Amino acid sequence: LTFIRVIVSDQTNQSTLCFITVAMENSTEVVSFVLTMYGNIGNFKYLYFILAMLFYILVIFVNAVVIAIIYVDRNLHEPMYLILCGLLANEIYGSTSLLPCLMAQILSDTHEISVSYCFIQIFCIHTYAGIEYAILTVMAYDRYVCICKPLHYNVIITKRKVQQVIVAVWICIFVEVGVLLSFTIRLKLCGNIIHKVFCSNHLVSQLSCSSNREMSHINDLVFCLVFSVVIPTSFILFTYIKILGVCLNSSKETKQKAVSTCTPHLVALLNFGFGGFYELITPNFDMTFLPYAVRVISCVYILVCQIFSVALYHSFGLSSG
Repeated sequence: LTFIRVIVSDQTNQSTLCFITVAMENSTEVVSFVLTMYGNIGNFKYLYFILAMLFYILVIFVNAVVIAIIYVDRNLHEPMYLILCGLLANEIYGSTSLLPCLMAQILSDTHEISVSYCFIQIFCIHTYAGIEYAILTVMAYDRYVCICKPLHYNVIITKRKVQQVIVAVWICIFVEVGVLLSFTIRLKLCGNIIHKVFCSNHLVSQLSCSSNREMSHINDLVFCLVFSVVIPTSFILFTYIKILGVCLNSSKETKQKAVSTCTPHLVALLNFGFGGFYELITPNFDMTFLPYAVRVISCVYILVCQIFSVALYHSFGLSSG
């Protein structure tokens, strides 16, 4: 209960004091969240900050260099490399969504993040993940056409079509995550503790005490699970079943081509899938017993693996033909 002092003046200029009791609601307005997974690391925070900054610079440098190489070398102006550029640009976007905030939180003593910035981070990280998986799905279709319909590849897969598809992917994912986040923003929050090193839509919605909380979970399930996971995964499985069927009835040369072109894509898919599964199940467990460095590295697992995936793509020298 909060007492508000009110001064009332009458016609004789005499003041009277009275107190009005105002009943406050059980919940208060949340202005910031606390990310509890950071903990207290003392002076080691400067070391971890430098390591995180070097890693961020490495991510930007590696992806930017590969994009520049593809842009300069006209021999690489092929659909497959345009798709790869879309993947690389998304890596820069995803790392920028996570790492600068992570570095700031490493140096922070309170590990607080404002509500507005938290929702921005949720939007960026969710769009990064959605775009990543969507582009990997497009890449699976490219490999399917390359192996199963090689004579029609240049007709089905063109640079203009690839550009249009990549732009459409970014727009659709942005709209999808925007709609999903609009339900979370309207929730009334009754807590501000997030047991993670970055903001998550699922964990924020769990802090809600609104009557429409379950509706938010349903929308989360529909948008994230059905549109972002089930449909792309079904399509990827379809393409690889077709590729496997062709390989079983083809020559040794065709099998070698399928292995050389599909291996890096499969590695990227498995890395991303394992990272996504890890992020999905870890909120259900207490991870504070893990060393600080392990917790931080685990949160950027997908980014680390995708860097190696890029190196794998480049070393295999993928081509559309």
